[in-house]
Amino acid sequence: WGFLLLTVSLALGGAASTRCPAPCICDNLRAHVLCLNGNLTVVPSAIPQLTKKLDLRGNSFTVIPVGAFLTTPYLTHLDLQRCKVERLEEGAFRGLGRLIYLNLASNGIALLYQESLDGLSSLQQLILEGNRIEEIQPGAFGHLGSLTILDMRANALVYLPDMVFQGLQALRWLRLSHNALHVLGSEAFTALPALRRLSLDHNELQALPSEALARLDGATRLDLGHNPITYLAEEALAMASLKHLFLDHAALQDVAPNAFAHSPQLRTLDLHENQLRGLLPLARAGGLVRVSLAGNPLLCSCLLRPFHNWLLKARVQVEGSCAAPPTLRGRPLDSLRPSEMRCGHLQPPPSPTAPSERPKVASSRQCPWGCTCSPDFRHGSCENRDLQEIPRGFPRDTRLLDLRRNTFGMVPPGAFPGLKELVSLHMQSCSIGVLRPGALQGLKNLVYLYLTDNRLSTLAAAAFKGAPRLAYLDLDRNAFTRLPTGAFQLLPNLISLHLQHNAIGELAEGDLAGASALRWLYLAGNAIGRIAPAALAPTRMLEKLHLEGNHLAEVPTAALRGLPALSELKLSRNPIKHIGDGAFLPVASSLQHLYLDNMGLEQISPGAFTGLGPKIRSLYLESNKMSNIPDMSNFTGLEILNLWNVPFDCACHLLPLRKWIDKLNLRVGATCESPAEARGLKVKLSTTFQTCPGWGRGEAGGASPDKTKAASKPSKKKRLGKSPTRSFKKNTA
Repeated sequence: WGFLLLTVSLALGGAASTRCPAPCICDNLRAHVLCLNGNLTVVPSAIPQLTKKLDLRGNSFTVIPVGAFLTTPYLTHLDLQRCKVERLEEGAFRGLGRLIYLNLASNGIALLYQESLDGLSSLQQLILEGNRIEEIQPGAFGHLGSLTILDMRANALVYLPDMVFQGLQALRWLRLSHNALHVLGSEAFTALPALRRLSLDHNELQALPSEALARLDGATRLDLGHNPITYLAEEALAMASLKHLFLDHAALQDVAPNAFAHSPQLRTLDLHENQLRGLLPLARAGGLVRVSLAGNPLLCSCLLRPFHNWLLKARVQVEGSCAAPPTLRGRPLDSLRPSEMRCGHLQPPPSPTAPSERPKVASSRQCPWGCTCSPDFRHGSCENRDLQEIPRGFPRDTRLLDLRRNTFGMVPPGAFPGLKELVSLHMQSCSIGVLRPGALQGLKNLVYLYLTDNRLSTLAAAAFKGAPRLAYLDLDRNAFTRLPTGAFQLLPNLISLHLQHNAIGELAEGDLAGASALRWLYLAGNAIGRIAPAALAPTRMLEKLHLEGNHLAEVPTAALRGLPALSELKLSRNPIKHIGDGAFLPVASSLQHLYLDNMGLEQISPGAFTGLGPKIRSLYLESNKMSNIPDMSNFTGLEILNLWNVPFDCACHLLPLRKWIDKLNLRVGATCESPAEARGLKVKLSTTFQTCPGWGRGEAGGASPDKTKAASKPSKKKRLGKSPTRSFKKNTA
C-alpha cells in the first residue's frame, strides 16, 4: 500500500515537485503555490505546471503582460491582491480557461480595456475592489459568460455607458458600492438576465436611475443607500421581481404615492435615516411586509394619519418614531392611535417638486468621414486616422468620443457643437499644445476628459468653460512646469486630477483654487521640491495624494494640515533622508495607507508616527537605509507591512521590533545587515537577541525548557512514519 501511495504522489506532483521558484512555497499534493509579499516584479516563470491555486498577494508587478500565465494552464484560483498592478495588458490572462476565481483587489488599475480579461471563459468570481478604475471600455466583460459575481467596490467610476456589462449572461451579483457614480446610461444594465442583486450604495446618484433599473427583470435586491437622492417620482421603480429595496441614509424629502406601483413583489422597504416628514399611502404595494422609517423627522399629525391607517390595514410592520409634535416626540409609529394624530395649527410641510425630466435629444445617424459611429453604444471613434482637425458631424446623442492618436495640435473654441450628451472624451496622444478658451463649450454633461500624452504647458482660466460636470481630468505626460492656476475655478465637480509625469517644480498657494470637490490628486513623476503650506487648502475633501517620484527632501507636514479625509499618501522615491517627530500628525485621524519606500531614508525619529495607530492598514518602508524603526505596537490594524531590503542592525536596541514582528501574522521581509554573523538572516530568526536583557523564557527563537522538551519528543508525524502521500516543498532561497 505504501508503494502504491508513493506512486500516486509522484503522479500528482511528478516533475513539477522538483521546482519551486523563490520565494515561494509549493504544496504539490494540493497543487497550491504561495508567493506572498516577496517583492516579485514579474510573475515567476518556474511555477509548477499542474498548479491549481496560485497566491501572489503583496508583490510589485505594476503590469500584467500578455500571456503572463501561459505556463500554468490548470489554474482555478489566482490571487493578485495588493500587487501594485496598474495595467492589465490585453491578453494578460489568455490560456487560463479553467480559472474560476480571480482576485485583483487593492491595486492601482485605472482602465479596463476591451481584451484585458480575454481567455477567462470559466471565471465565476472577479474581484476588482479597491482599484482606481475610472472607466470601463465597451466589451471588457464580453468573454466572461460564466461569471456570477463581479465586485467593483471602492473604485472611481462616475459613469456607466450603455451595454457596459454585455456578455455577463450568468452574473447574479453586481457590486458597485463606494464609487462616485452619478450618470448611468439607460441601457447600462441591459443583457444581465441572471442578475439577482445590484449594489449601488455609497455613490453620487442624485435621482433614481429609473430607465436603467427597469432593464433588470429578475433582480430581487437593490441597494441604493448613501446616495443624495431627494425625491422618488411617480412610478419611479419598475422592477418586476424586486423584493428588497434599501434607500437608507439618502436625502429623501418626499416619495410619490405610486413610486413603487410597478414593483409588485416588493416586501422590504428600508428608508431609515432620510429627511422624510411623512408619507402618503403607497399605491399597489400590497405585498409589503416591512417599512423602516427610523431616523426620519416624522411629523405625527393628521397629515400622517392616512399612511398610518394604511399600515394597519395592510398589516405592514413599521420602524420609526415621531419627531414632532412635542407631545408625541419619541413615540413609535406602531404605538400611536389615530385620535392622537391631530393637526391643530400645524401646516403641511412643503413638498419638493420632482426634478424635471431632461428632454430627449433627437439623434441622427450621420458620422464624419473616416470615423465609425456605433448607434447601439452611442460611441464615435476616429482613433489613429492621421487627422489634423477635430471632425464635426457626430450623432447628437454620442456619449463617448475616441479621438486618440491624431495630430490636432490645437483644440479651437466650440470644437464639439451639438454634443450635449457627451460624457467621455478621449484625446490622448494628439500633439495638442493649446486648449483654447471655450473649446469645451456646450459639453454640459461631460464627465471624463483624457488629454494624456500631449504637449500642453499651460491652460487658460476659461479652458474648461461650458463643461461644469467634468469630474475626471487626465493631464498626465504633458509639459506643465506648474499647475495651471485658475483653470479649476470652473470645475466645481472635479473629483480626480491626473498631472503625473510632467515637469512641475512646486505647488504654490492658489494653484488648486476652485477644486473644492477634489478627492484624488495624482502628481507622481514630477520635479516637485516644495509644497507651500496653503497649497492644498482648497481640497479639504482630498482622500488620495500621490507624490511619489518627486524631489521632496522632507515630509510636507504643513501642507497636510486641513486634509481631514486623507486616507492614502504616497511619498515613495523622494529623496527624504530623515522623518521628524509628528510628521504625519495633521492626517493621523484618517490616514490608512502610507508609502515611504525607495527613498534612501536613513533615520525615522522615535515620534515620527505620533498619532498614527489602529487605522493604518498598510505601511511600505522597503528599500531604505535606516537600521531601526520607531515603536509601532499600536498599529493593530496592519494588513501589509513591507520591510524588505532595509539594513537592520540586529543588536539589542532592535529587540522591541523583533518581539513585535513575532506577534504579527504578516510576512514583513525584514532581514539583518549586521552584525556579521546575522547578515542575511530574517530578523525573526536571528539568534543575536538571545543575550539581550529582556529576552525572556519562551521567546520565539529561544530555547525555553518547554520548547527543549518539545523538541526532544518525536512529532506525531515521526512517530507514525512520514506520510508518502504528501509532497511539500518550501524554497528558502
